[in-house]
Amino acid sequence: MQQTRLDTARIRAARRVIDPVFLDTALYRCEALEPHLGCAVSIKLETANPVRSFKGRGTEVVAGRLAQDGPRAVVCASAGNLGQALAWSGRGRGLDVTVVASRFATRAKLDRIRALGAGLELVDGDHELARERAAAIARHEGIRLVEDSLDIETCEGAATIGLELAATAPSFDAVLIALGGGALATGVGHVMKALAPGVEVICVQPAGAPALTRSWHRRRVVTTAATDTIADGVAGRYPIPAVLADLLVVADDAVLVEEASIVAGMRLLFEQAGLVVEPSAALGVAAILEDRDRFAGRHVATLVCGANVDMDAYRRWIGAPLHPS
Repeated sequence: MQQTRLDTARIRAARRVIDPVFLDTALYRCEALEPHLGCAVSIKLETANPVRSFKGRGTEVVAGRLAQDGPRAVVCASAGNLGQALAWSGRGRGLDVTVVASRFATRAKLDRIRALGAGLELVDGDHELARERAAAIARHEGIRLVEDSLDIETCEGAATIGLELAATAPSFDAVLIALGGGALATGVGHVMKALAPGVEVICVQPAGAPALTRSWHRRRVVTTAATDTIADGVAGRYPIPAVLADLLVVADDAVLVEEASIVAGMRLLFEQAGLVVEPSAALGVAAILEDRDRFAGRHVATLVCGANVDMDAYRRWIGAPLHPS
């Protein structure tokens, strides 16, 4: 395997500093989905934890190191999930956490960041403007800036999911991973290539936020002027070069899916698995819906990566009352 920034030994060590509440999440075959998707599907459920997303794995590594020998104040930009996770991990270690987010971010995510005790600054723009503001705060105040996907701790924390998946391989032959900033995809992808190289690593991104997928296909950073997707957690415009370099090593493919397929995926996960998920978490199911022939007869694992969703919007998207069938 070619080199990435990640290290499998450090990933194993990360498991020892992450609160067990985030570890060993459920992985189960969801037979109720299979008639609708035409393949065997296993779900890796990363939402049954205090921040309802996988991000806590990475922030536990970041906050643990800061509590030992780093600055006691930290700032990050977040679409919502990283901010919640950093607030939760920082609160337990006495860190002063500031989160910068777009004022157009999902209200439930912003409310939860505040409830977890972090300072919250809102900007009149998208996530990229929030990243710029967070960097400015870090420079001005001399505090730690956490940059999701660029900071290796966020990738290696997420990569512990890969250790859990690899322990069950070869029960499945492909894994579908939501692609946003890239921490989840590069982390899990690194472990799959190191420990379960027979598993195909497929990254999935909305067609309305295609920057990193386009970059992967062209093997160079491609930016976009705007994003247009309900999957706010993966709606970046400026891929990080170091992350792209890792992704080029560990991903076998990167695909784009339409908004209608994301909504259909959310609806299927609700109706057939009893799961309320945010749009980013339905990307894997959306990819199967759009390319059934590719996955027919295969056993696919998909990562359900977040469940922080505005419930009014969710009801509109799935068009149903909240009572699983």
